[in-house]
Amino acid sequence: MTPRAPRTEICRDEEGFGRLAAEWTALYGRCATATPFQSHAWLHSWWLSYGRPGALRVVLVRDADGALVAAAPLMRARGPLPVLTPLGGAISDFTDVLLDDGCPEAAPALARALARAARGAVIDLREVRPGAASERVLAHWRGPRRRLPDSLCLELPAVPMEGLLERIPSGKAQRVRAKLRKLDALGIDARVVPGAEVPAALDRLLRLHRLQWQGRGVTAEHTSDRFAQHLTRAVRPMVERGDAMVTEFRLAGDVVAADLTLMSPRLAGGYLYGADPALRARKVDVATMLLRHGAGETSAGGRATLSMLRGTEAYKHHWRPETVGNQRLMLAGRGTAPLLWLRAGAADARRWAVRQARERAWLGRVAGRLTGRTPNGGGG
Repeated sequence: MTPRAPRTEICRDEEGFGRLAAEWTALYGRCATATPFQSHAWLHSWWLSYGRPGALRVVLVRDADGALVAAAPLMRARGPLPVLTPLGGAISDFTDVLLDDGCPEAAPALARALARAARGAVIDLREVRPGAASERVLAHWRGPRRRLPDSLCLELPAVPMEGLLERIPSGKAQRVRAKLRKLDALGIDARVVPGAEVPAALDRLLRLHRLQWQGRGVTAEHTSDRFAQHLTRAVRPMVERGDAMVTEFRLAGDVVAADLTLMSPRLAGGYLYGADPALRARKVDVATMLLRHGAGETSAGGRATLSMLRGTEAYKHHWRPETVGNQRLMLAGRGTAPLLWLRAGAADARRWAVRQARERAWLGRVAGRLTGRTPNGGGG
């Protein structure tokens, strides 16, 4: 008998997407490269906060027995051109599809399903981590495609704090140990929050986050009601399934810092934290405090990678992390190749403009140091 081919379907309504929770979670567990941003709790909650009526396009592939073996969580993007983009948006550090590692036909079947679902649109997959399941779909894509660079992430091995200290020069390591001794002397205790207490803990985290960035240009979305609602919906079930961890740090009984770390079997990443500005006044190194706790929990869980997620801020480089570049994968049918080249060209132009602006800023800082003046002409 000829084996029955996988069948495909497209979920277009949020209620149907919600009903996929159990199947989605099982598939997530069978996709080794999945990150926490591909969990059903994260994506469905994101859609409830950020989705637009009529735009949902979740492409599903089922095997001959009806089991879910592949899924691509997409939506129709705003704008004049027909484009499908991943769910998760700007608040998600990685996007990807899910493929059952035990089903060799999953990747080619999803590639075919996506080609049919696009119907003249460009599929634009942002922030794809190297080695992600989307790369297997790309390998089976028969139409025009482009691979572009996207955001940079910094990653460390998931080892305890002593292992991280071995990565940096001995003098700097001694200074970090002194900071850790100060933390211990102050008596700051770390407590992992159980699932039932997560909503209240997230309220405290977001309040501390706003307080921490007050007057310093906080990311506006992190102060929005829809972001708070998304976290409250998503994180509790993620904590209960081991896909997230909320930690509170207490001093003399008061919560002075809180951290949200998202986790998958291979990777953990510090997503958001808040700290009382009074800690700065006491010269507490909050980043070191969070890293020690995160490194201990991540290594104990058997994960391989402790990700600092997107961004290459200077304080992250103190630990000599590996720089890992996310990718942007664009896929199209042969009839829509001009749309792909147009979108890819616009992306190239934006990257060039950003690079030029950074180079000008760097040259301005160098000139300021050489002349003893700041770039805007003020005193040095």
